[in-house]
Amino acid sequence: MQEDWSGRRWRDREWADEALRRIAAENNRSADTHLYSVPLPEHWGVQLYLKDESTHRSGSLKHRLARSLFLFGLVNGWIRAGTTIVEASSGSTAVSEAYFAQLLGLPFIAVMARSTSPEKIALIEQFGGSCLLVDHAGDVYAVAEEVAATTKGHYMDQFTYAERATDWRGNNNIAESIFGQLAMEEHPVPHWIVVGAGTGGTSATIGRYLRYHGHPTRLMVVDPENSAFYPGWLADREGKALDRPASGLPSRIEGIGRPRLEPSFVPSVIDHMVQVPDAASVAAMRHLTSLAGLHAGPSTGTNLWGVWQLVAGMIAEGRRGSVVSLMCDGGERYAGSYGNPEWLAAQKIDPAPWEALIRDFFDTGRWTGN
Repeated sequence: MQEDWSGRRWRDREWADEALRRIAAENNRSADTHLYSVPLPEHWGVQLYLKDESTHRSGSLKHRLARSLFLFGLVNGWIRAGTTIVEASSGSTAVSEAYFAQLLGLPFIAVMARSTSPEKIALIEQFGGSCLLVDHAGDVYAVAEEVAATTKGHYMDQFTYAERATDWRGNNNIAESIFGQLAMEEHPVPHWIVVGAGTGGTSATIGRYLRYHGHPTRLMVVDPENSAFYPGWLADREGKALDRPASGLPSRIEGIGRPRLEPSFVPSVIDHMVQVPDAASVAAMRHLTSLAGLHAGPSTGTNLWGVWQLVAGMIAEGRRGSVVSLMCDGGERYAGSYGNPEWLAAQKIDPAPWEALIRDFFDTGRWTGN
């Protein structure tokens, strides 16, 4: 035992200690992400804030998740020197994990659907990762497991571990950051926080944090077409068996929505949930640019479609207060897809009618959408 500890085991521990130091140093070099105040008509009495997660070094909200997953794998002894890191992803998590794998000098393989945007694939490769593309989004899980077994690597499995890898009590998680940045605002405790669900980890972290700290803030989760999360939440709300329903259909809004109900999704911490048409997500994404000069991806548009419904309800009730949501990633990642009229037409996504609904809302303060 002594010989083993002084040999391989000790070298593994030394490498892990250095890896943890590098991640801590990277975090220490990074300022917190901005919390933007988005201009709304003053007479509405509602303040909207967007936390811009696109300013992370790897460009998205998934930077936080990737850091947590690497820390989780290291402290559990699953990631060692030379370990090949494998992930099933719709793109952004893979970009962020490729960044951290490069930081630690580890090979990285992302298993993704062939429909993933070329911009995200290029970013993964820029950070030294490689991409294995599959025809059907539902195949990413099994293929990632197989690749990890073949390479004797570690399957990160964000969809299982996202909700347990992040400390929901605090420790600079996204919820703690939001409340810290709101401390000097007119309404420092928001009435609502609105997020989407990709793994379910962010909503689980925020929902648990709100309850643990006794905040009256409510949590809304928005979900795109075809995703299994919304029907799963409805089943839980109605007291039915949560049998992990699966639509079998991929989400057309990258980063959120899944064809199956993922293990990290915790429906019981969610106060309200809405399903958002894909074209409405694109419409809200585009409207944000004209409203605030912010260029975001389509999952941010999904968030905003839910935000406008909540704001309209607060106006109707005469309730003053604040709402917080996330800017998940930048619009430049989708120049060839959601930012391309020809691509949208080929996908039969027409945002124009939904943009008209948003304009009507800003003209009247009343919500007439679904």
